[in-house]
Amino acid sequence: MRAANAAAVSRTKRKEFTMLDAQTIATVKSTLPLLAATGPKLTAHFYDRMFAHNPELKDIFNMSNQRNGDQRQALFDAICAYAANLENLAALLPAVERIAQKHTSFIIQPEQYNIVGEHLLATLDEMFSPGQEVLDAWGKAYGVLAGVFINREAEIYKESAEKTGGWSGTREFRIVEKQPQSELITSFLLEPADGKPVADFQPGQYLAVYIRDASLENQEIRQYSLTQAPNGKTYRIAVKREGQGAVSNFLHNFALPGDIIHLAAPHGDFFMDISETTPVALISAGVGQTPMLGMLNTLAQRGHKAPVQWLHAAENGAVHAFAGEVKDAQAHLPQLESHVWYNQPQESDLPGEDFEFQGFMDLSKVSDKISNPAMHFYLCGPVGFMQFAAKQLLARDIAEANIHYECFGPHKVI
Repeated sequence: MRAANAAAVSRTKRKEFTMLDAQTIATVKSTLPLLAATGPKLTAHFYDRMFAHNPELKDIFNMSNQRNGDQRQALFDAICAYAANLENLAALLPAVERIAQKHTSFIIQPEQYNIVGEHLLATLDEMFSPGQEVLDAWGKAYGVLAGVFINREAEIYKESAEKTGGWSGTREFRIVEKQPQSELITSFLLEPADGKPVADFQPGQYLAVYIRDASLENQEIRQYSLTQAPNGKTYRIAVKREGQGAVSNFLHNFALPGDIIHLAAPHGDFFMDISETTPVALISAGVGQTPMLGMLNTLAQRGHKAPVQWLHAAENGAVHAFAGEVKDAQAHLPQLESHVWYNQPQESDLPGEDFEFQGFMDLSKVSDKISNPAMHFYLCGPVGFMQFAAKQLLARDIAEANIHYECFGPHKVI
């Protein structure tokens, strides 16, 4: 299944991968069993070392993902995938595009790749003492990959800055409206403080929100999906309150209309790129509906001609957000159908009005609605939910190329 769109991947040119010599490839690949046996302890050592020597990078990395181990696992998986594909680096293009888009939302600069490379080689040396030949081989391999990222990210920065309403770095935005959408999700309507236009975006992309406040130990950066269709004037995001979420709780508890926050330009490799005659299924659970809302509202704006299925799962009505907005979209999308599952409905939840089905999302309930082989499926929600939904789609012989998904936080393969 594709985590990135083909259009996005094609922009990362295959020729950017410089061919490594056979000896370097063989030397790096010889270390794969050692890496596999070590597991994420390798990347834990790397991150601990890097943050000890370069604590300023804590203002860029999501430290919550460091504490829960997600980022360490994701980096370990990426290192192993790179080492295993040194003879077929083109296979890594989707991952390169996804990571490059995320890096540009963090405004990563070329010199920071030198810092990462220094600590990666030092980590290999300190943990394994593999000898200079191995360290030199890894240095060459890392240099090739860093060059690919630096080049692609330079292209993305240029594209973002040159768009109508675009910008480089961060830009000040004012919170115009703060609207609770459920017990857990609040939306924020944002306008540029300079009063100038804002860049359009692809439906499904996200904004990076930069928060620096005395109550937070470090600057915090988070990505939130854009939930409206492009309008050239404002952006809207929706934020779920997470139990220990530093930024989500700050935005829910303290951010007010009139406050200024800083945003990087829209980014992301997960977006809808279809013709007006392509049938679409938007499948989500919980706050995973946010990129789907951006897609739905864009389809409505365009007056999409083909069938659209909105398939959403929520725990109950108290946490089900944007239900009214989805219904309103039907005025512009006569072929839109909405089907909602509640896992544990409350007494106040009305079957047939608030939700249609109870329990986990069973796609056999709507099998006749998703049988068109030309239909494209967009998934977002908890990883377990996406795995469950994708398994059902594949069992129905849906082509993998027609299934697209987004992971919030470090990427996982579903």
